[in-house]
Amino acid sequence: MLTLLKNRKKLLGMNARNLDYVRPYNLKKSKLVADDKILSKRILKKAGLPVPRLIAKISNNEELEKFDWAGLPASFALKPNRGFGGEGIVVVYGKKKGREDAWVKASGDIITVDDLKNHIRNIIDGTYSLSNTPDVAFFEERLTLLKLFKPYSFKGIPDIRVIVFNKVPVMAMLRLPTKESGGKANLHQGAIGVGIDLATGTTTTAVLGKGRHIEYVPKTRLLLSGIRIPYWKDILKFSVQAQEASGLGFLGADVAIDKERGPVFLELNARPGLSIQIANLAGLKERLERVKGIKIKTLERGIRVGMDLFGGEIEEEVEEISGKKVIGVIEKVKVIGKDGKEAEVEAKIDTGAGLTAIDFDLARQLGFEKTVEEYQKLDVDYEKIKDLEKAEKEDVLKGIPDIVDTAIIHSSHGTTLRPMVRISFVLDGFVIPAKASIIDRSHLEYPMIIGKRNLGRFLVDVNK
Repeated sequence: MLTLLKNRKKLLGMNARNLDYVRPYNLKKSKLVADDKILSKRILKKAGLPVPRLIAKISNNEELEKFDWAGLPASFALKPNRGFGGEGIVVVYGKKKGREDAWVKASGDIITVDDLKNHIRNIIDGTYSLSNTPDVAFFEERLTLLKLFKPYSFKGIPDIRVIVFNKVPVMAMLRLPTKESGGKANLHQGAIGVGIDLATGTTTTAVLGKGRHIEYVPKTRLLLSGIRIPYWKDILKFSVQAQEASGLGFLGADVAIDKERGPVFLELNARPGLSIQIANLAGLKERLERVKGIKIKTLERGIRVGMDLFGGEIEEEVEEISGKKVIGVIEKVKVIGKDGKEAEVEAKIDTGAGLTAIDFDLARQLGFEKTVEEYQKLDVDYEKIKDLEKAEKEDVLKGIPDIVDTAIIHSSHGTTLRPMVRISFVLDGFVIPAKASIIDRSHLEYPMIIGKRNLGRFLVDVNK
């Protein structure tokens, strides 16, 4: 990060953004469209892009006094029409039990009709709008959280910001709401920004707020890199389509993924913030200059250029030639055990190990409690059985439930005789059946290692 920040030539600053890209490429008419959320959603919808459903709008105090509060759904988002930076947005998650005039916010706080009225008055007065001009308040549907993002997101809905220039996606990040951001996906309010590889739609490096780099979701062991964004090519397509529909030459496109509807376009940004550079550990200026002046005739061509120039095209070529998927040394996997019991863990990919191994605690989660219990009772000392015949060694563990085989493992900690159980795991979309040895890995960082016997479909990139 320090190296990147010292190399100012690679970074795009606010002044350079405004002088070199916003003013020349975003005409006044197009900026007015982007700054008017209701109008921009109408234009995007007309262009065939999915947008959140508009519930109601309130333009003045007279409309506010006549508003039918009973007509509001249990959950919704209240927004200023010309707001910026996420200011003034209120997200409501449900009705307060036993009360018709109150709802519950992301923070768990109660918000009443009177609270909403006061907030809408502030919106109408221009408290949250650009240049503090009078504004319009509107209610829109609250999108539902995709299961994939649930462990990573506090209350709110994550979104994907894509910077598009000259019909080419040049940079992207996933924005994750936190408790500090009040459930909003805005970095300057304390959300998490995670860079995205444009070719694969996979997350890379992460930043908390506007500056501090992190590897995990705060106070958890959930790794932020390696998340595969669903509908990735659709998201890139929507972003370029939004540029064409809006007339903005340089924009930040915000897209969320609804549990039921899939990708939904949230809003246009004519002056997108530049923290996306820190999240990606890459300068935006250099990327913009690379695509300036390129003749992009079709939407598909623009997407392809962005993916090739700013993503893992080398990895894709290796996969195409070899027929194998390229994975890193640490990968997220879903492990399936006895009676369909599942667990999601980070696994170490170890080509130096022949067999796959799982930790006692993970084995218990997967339904092998009895296997672990009986094995620990035996307390097998390998030195005492090393001279036995193979069949005799196997008999030592005979009677332990769910064993399908035994394994003699030599490691830096000594030699052990371990029981093996039948599992399967999902790695990069492939379901791999495996026999896994069980051992105490509580002193190690990862509860699972995947050995070379189960890596036949993959190539391992030690730099990932």
